[in-house]
Amino acid sequence: MSRAWPEGVARPRAVLFDWDNTLVDNWATIAMALNTAFDAFSLPRWTLAETKARARASVRERFPAMFGAEWERARDVFYGAFRERHLEGLSALPGAADLLAGLKGQGLYLGVVSNKHGPFLRDEAAHLAWHGHFGAIVGAADCPRDKPACDPVDLALLPSGLARGSDVWFVGDADIDMECAHNAGCTGILLHAETADATAGFRQKPALCIKDCGELLALLAEA
Repeated sequence: MSRAWPEGVARPRAVLFDWDNTLVDNWATIAMALNTAFDAFSLPRWTLAETKARARASVRERFPAMFGAEWERARDVFYGAFRERHLEGLSALPGAADLLAGLKGQGLYLGVVSNKHGPFLRDEAAHLAWHGHFGAIVGAADCPRDKPACDPVDLALLPSGLARGSDVWFVGDADIDMECAHNAGCTGILLHAETADATAGFRQKPALCIKDCGELLALLAEA
């Protein structure tokens, strides 16, 4: 049985996705690379849970506060460790491949806006053979400002000819994604919202909370 379309939510012409913990899991490798940088500076390590909670902003946004004047050296250590293992540690989240193929088949414009370094992001999309689904794949340092600023949204939409607006959905798993959606005037969709308090502490609330990729695909089949 089909579901009713949510009242007050614009039907999308374009869907922009966050990457890590939205479409893929690469957290173990991110945690390893961060801890390699922490070790190099004799700083306390983060657990996997701490990494998932704290590693939201881009490296160029968060590393100066974490490492001070030597943040660029820490960045190089982090990137060096991550580069060696990020593809072998990468896996698609359940239903993500079907979601992308289904939305592409509906004729929706798809893009990626992530705070993962752009070259790593595009390598990962190619590794999963997903790059053909997206009109643009925009990562950290591809624009003057990173997410939650609007710059990467504009760049991701550029090939589509579409302007930012409520008919552009920004799908992500974290508060920074909802902030980016709000800043860009897009519709924020929280994916993998498995608990009632999934948006606790969010400054910007999503228009919809979706539990998994399958539910999102089913909803957009009605669009």
